[in-house]
Amino acid sequence: MPIRYPEPLLPGDRVAVTSPSSGVDKDLRARLDVAVETVEARGYEVVVGRCMDGSGHVSAPAAERAAELTELLTDPAVKAVVPPWGGETAVDLLPLLDWDRIRAAEPTWLVGFSDMSTILTPLTLLTGVATLHGNNLMDTPYLVPDGLHSWLDLVAMPGGSSFAQTPPGRYRADGWVDYRTHPDVRELVLDAAGSWTRLDGEGDVDVSGRLIGGCIETLCNVAGTPYADVPAFARAHAPEGLLVYVEASGDDAYTICRNLHGMRLAGFFDSANAVLVGRTSAPDSRTLTQHEAVLDALGPLGIPIVADVECGHVPPYLPLVNGALARLVHTPTHHELVQTLA
Repeated sequence: MPIRYPEPLLPGDRVAVTSPSSGVDKDLRARLDVAVETVEARGYEVVVGRCMDGSGHVSAPAAERAAELTELLTDPAVKAVVPPWGGETAVDLLPLLDWDRIRAAEPTWLVGFSDMSTILTPLTLLTGVATLHGNNLMDTPYLVPDGLHSWLDLVAMPGGSSFAQTPPGRYRADGWVDYRTHPDVRELVLDAAGSWTRLDGEGDVDVSGRLIGGCIETLCNVAGTPYADVPAFARAHAPEGLLVYVEASGDDAYTICRNLHGMRLAGFFDSANAVLVGRTSAPDSRTLTQHEAVLDALGPLGIPIVADVECGHVPPYLPLVNGALARLVHTPTHHELVQTLA
């Protein structure tokens, strides 16, 4: 069965903002305004939904968040939906979303990462509709380093498009910008040098498959459930196999190791031809580093494992399309991921 891709966005199209997980505090609304203006500068109309309250850990009761997200994903006037950021407990939406209605509607781009993986990945797995694991709205104003794209670039690409991304060679190793005092910041501080690293051994990597994955801390809770049946998705949509990507937000290496073991036992990596691992600032543990945690859990797969990819919580951001065909190339002198919307 082919993957279904949303139509490319054109000037005048509508982009909706909602918070399926955490909302936006009043003292962060200035940054939200800057982010909305960044999307509008591309020629799009932006509408902000009802579920945006930032006073608690979620923006509204689960039923209200699920209803709004379903409404936006099935509204033919809305061409893309993007959250301000992730959060903690988007998992409570999964049994409340109207999956049949979403599946029957014309595909709409759903964008985000972190806790949004809890929605993005099941949406692709359950409906065969591509979703976009990329920087959230509040990070969208940042200028994109050479070699990478913004989610705004990807949603405007027509079906069948291919695009390559390469690591810029620098990342943010320390600190973060307080949007309360600097709501209009657009320059990423990339204060450390580093590129992709092969964890499982040496030698060149040149492997292809369909992309699927997301945040370890959120997906480990749904792996093996009907919302994250990766083996069924592979049978239906990926006879060529998968490129699975994972990234750690903040849990220590022991926890990440346990979570990845559980995901492997649940079949999350059964059809993987390779695994991409996002760069992380999550802490090592006393006797286990983050890299060692990945190898302990995923080394038995016997497939290439390429780490320090820009697909996680450490800026900059390399957007990935769940469901896209991808080719991963990693040699001592060249690192590249090519995605095709086919």
